[in-house]
Amino acid sequence: MPGPDGPRQVRVSSPDRVMWPDDGVTKWELAQYLVSVGEGLLRAVADRPVTLQRFPEGVQGEEFFSKNPPRGVPEWARTVVCTYPSGRQHPQLVIDELATAVWAVQMNTVTFHPWPVRAADNDNPDELRIDLDPQPGRGFPDAVEAAFALKELMEELGLTPWVKTSGNRGVHVYARVEPTHEFLDVRHGVIGIARELERRLPDLVTTAWWKEERGEKVFVDFNQANRDRTIASAYSPRPLPGAPVSMPVAWERLRDVSPREFTVRTAPGIVAADGDAWAGMERAVGRVAPALELWERDVAAGLGELPFPPEYPKMPGEPPRVQPSRKRMEG
Repeated sequence: MPGPDGPRQVRVSSPDRVMWPDDGVTKWELAQYLVSVGEGLLRAVADRPVTLQRFPEGVQGEEFFSKNPPRGVPEWARTVVCTYPSGRQHPQLVIDELATAVWAVQMNTVTFHPWPVRAADNDNPDELRIDLDPQPGRGFPDAVEAAFALKELMEELGLTPWVKTSGNRGVHVYARVEPTHEFLDVRHGVIGIARELERRLPDLVTTAWWKEERGEKVFVDFNQANRDRTIASAYSPRPLPGAPVSMPVAWERLRDVSPREFTVRTAPGIVAADGDAWAGMERAVGRVAPALELWERDVAAGLGELPFPPEYPKMPGEPPRVQPSRKRMEG
């Protein structure tokens, strides 16, 4: 396949290995899939540090997340040093061309998890990402309704929202932003948006971090905005029955689709017929500041920090990381 300085040759060993046993999708089919959606995939992952979700024995076997580049990374593949919440640093793979993505498949990668930053400035995100996660009792149609309300809110803030299926039951909404704010500011902007969405749709949306407090609602997972927290990229396959993919969708089609219709086997034909629904994304760049104003308004009204993920060090202003029911029992 082509590279910037000549053709690349990538060997795919064990091409007949079945990655999705219930569906018969092989490692070779997975590699072919990535090539067929290559332009859209690179729009989502290129020039970004990427964590690889790997399944050496297929999706029903053991999985692990490769943050360090796997052994044997090609000499023409790029890496960049990233800083993690603990303060430690190490290299991560950067996927700048399809040959690198196919090599990742050779290493049994199923899902690509890019950081929301560029390699040259991986402390300041250039993507604002919001994960709408339906809780038990809710489903994809509920996440879609929340997404349309979120779209309206983001447009009010001067952001251009782009939507995709998660590959499961949820919906992901992205916006490109100027990389002028570090991760904590972006997290606070996302919390500001999430709380405003919750006010507008109190019976449908929740920002409650603890599952026992969410009820039958769509959770806005604000913690996906943290450093070293990533979301499956656009066009990434998912390790679920049916070999689904996280599929960009035009807003006007979102209410009419089912996430199950987008798979490793069907998505290439859809892209060939309709094009990439996220084409033009890089030209629509907004600012984080208006979302931060929502956060600051809530702080002035007495609303403060929300819990961080459990692997994070204790953060300034964070409430106790104690499950509410346990806290009541201990009290």
